[in-house]
Amino acid sequence: MTSEGRQPDAGTDPGAGVEVAPGRRVPDGVLRFSFSRSGGPGGQNVNKLETRCELRVLLTDLPLSTRQRERLAGAAGRRINDAGELLLVSESERSQLRNRQECLSRLREMIIAALPEPKVRRKTKPSRASKARRLDAKKARGDIKRGRSSGGWE
Repeated sequence: MTSEGRQPDAGTDPGAGVEVAPGRRVPDGVLRFSFSRSGGPGGQNVNKLETRCELRVLLTDLPLSTRQRERLAGAAGRRINDAGELLLVSESERSQLRNRQECLSRLREMIIAALPEPKVRRKTKPSRASKARRLDAKKARGDIKRGRSSGGWE
């Protein structure tokens, strides 16, 4: 608290903004929220209140490297428009605040999933001994089957 008895402005706080992933923050203006009326059943709550939340954020405004941004774009798929904005929508909750929190949590999950570098798959080939074991097992199985034949009914 400052000497006047009020909290400092969010703009002066060095940690201001919204945490979109552990240790990664974006300024408040980067995330753009808009609200509208939800569809479906719900009576007066749906007909009168604007609880549906849309979150729009430019991928270039997120604190990610180029490769992380590419992975996020791949995971987002059709949720990215032609302008390069990620669009997340929530209308499952009955309050505007909870739908806003739902959008933020989805964004966090997507960003956290895009952060780690995927493990590179290296081609391997079976060893000579494993090939020999496989062929020996096939021959043994064939011998077992050949031993079952008794020549039929004569």
